[in-house]
Amino acid sequence: MTKILFALLITAFTANCQDYGVLTKKETLPKSLKEISGTEYNSKNNTLWMVEDSGNSPAVYAFNPISGKIELEINITNATNIDWEDLSFSPDGNLYIGDFGNNNNDRKNLVIYTLKNASNISSSEAEVTKTNFTLEDQDKFPPKKKDRNYDIESFFFLNNHFYLFTRNRSKDFDGTTKLYKLNASEGASEAKLLGTFQTCNKQSHCQVTSAAIDYTTGNIALLTYNRVFIFSDYSGDDFFNGTVQEIKLKYTSQKEGITFKDSKTLYITDERNKSNGGNVYQLNLTD
Repeated sequence: MTKILFALLITAFTANCQDYGVLTKKETLPKSLKEISGTEYNSKNNTLWMVEDSGNSPAVYAFNPISGKIELEINITNATNIDWEDLSFSPDGNLYIGDFGNNNNDRKNLVIYTLKNASNISSSEAEVTKTNFTLEDQDKFPPKKKDRNYDIESFFFLNNHFYLFTRNRSKDFDGTTKLYKLNASEGASEAKLLGTFQTCNKQSHCQVTSAAIDYTTGNIALLTYNRVFIFSDYSGDDFFNGTVQEIKLKYTSQKEGITFKDSKTLYITDERNKSNGGNVYQLNLTD
């Protein structure tokens, strides 16, 4: 019994003393949420809304970062989860679900779901409307391995448009993410290529996995496994030619969700990998 208690104490001590770099661990996610791929903060009720990626249920979860409990689970009855990768709330309370994960760059059924007035939903089931889309510069499914930069895991809503960022899976990876602009309307549309940004120079763990916007300041955050990029002071939607701040997190994990709690605070989530990850972290921004 003494050995068992000692082992438990050592495990707890190690967990509490783990170095999360510049991040502060706020809460551990429930074990039922192993593969969180998108996270969005809802200031109306102080909850983090989350989805899981391919192979999981077509459901949205409202998680309380204070109590550590799931307060609401909404099953989407008229959609499937091919590869849900990110979430975005509009200022008026619509929740957008990005089903555009495309690891092999061969999908022709990219879609964003709209859950209208999500903040007011209290039932366990709901329906969504659909925005189906294609990418204007993709004509091969899949393209050659050196050109596989069509996987999308990140987006946000702004001024009746969706802005999408690619997770570069090219054979000769050079850190380039592409930015697309898409009309946020029901039906089929084409996403227009706006520009590119290089997160790193052939380094590991710098593929873009999530995006968020602060509607108060207009600041934009892009997430990778080990860093965050903040874009500010841009003109129109020329995000990449504004001011760029790179924040090295000094802690690498499978981070796939980022959202603004407020203009000075970000929440970040990562997937659970054996005994690591599956947490909510806080990143405090400095001027």
